[in-house]
Amino acid sequence: MNWNPWILPLAMAGALGAIYVLPKAGATAESAAKMDLPGSSGGWSLENYQPSEAEIKTLGQGTDFSKALCRRARPGEVGLDGYLVPEYIDFSIVLSGHDLNSSIHRPERCMPAQGHRIQDSRSVDLKAPNGQPFKTKRLKSIKLGKGEEKDSVIEYKCLTYYFFVGHDQITNDHLERTFIDMQDRLIRGLDQRWAYVSASMMYGKLPWNSKEVTIEEADEKLRTFLTKFAEDQVRWEQVEH
Repeated sequence: MNWNPWILPLAMAGALGAIYVLPKAGATAESAAKMDLPGSSGGWSLENYQPSEAEIKTLGQGTDFSKALCRRARPGEVGLDGYLVPEYIDFSIVLSGHDLNSSIHRPERCMPAQGHRIQDSRSVDLKAPNGQPFKTKRLKSIKLGKGEEKDSVIEYKCLTYYFFVGHDQITNDHLERTFIDMQDRLIRGLDQRWAYVSASMMYGKLPWNSKEVTIEEADEKLRTFLTKFAEDQVRWEQVEH
């Protein structure tokens, strides 16, 4: 059989384009992720903060946010002021609205506009302490920030983990999530609300730390933080296994 080289590209374009002609509304299935964040988790204190105006305007109406700056003392490190030196994780859950076409998107699309240069992207399998496995995406990036001197720029090394939690499925792949949505609307008449979960941590030589933070240290702390989150904040009883 002779294959037309245009068949596969046209089929893909048709599948992706179908998202714009699918039914506009179906039964709503809420994400399995819990949006109410605890005051502390795994030794970290969580301080909630509001999303920026840019974040709110970028996404569709009905999008909900739970964002927190997570802080704890670094063991054995005391600053010149006599206080324990803190370390930070920037944590965020963004829950999609009901309009699939203006829903959440993969962070690789928006992080460059936030000053990040992504250097590496890879899938990482994690497992919650309760034994539940889930897939994440790990990004390594350089984030540009303002230096102490006027018009100066400083580079921060950053690790970010993220994944998506639907009503009964978890994925780390934006395209897979899109096809799940298409299938749900066509076959099940269902609109899943997806929660985009992300956690970021700076590493290297940081102005607020007396000791350099290795990438291995940052990586281990992010993994531990997210597996604890997954155990406590995901309704595993409704997730397919």
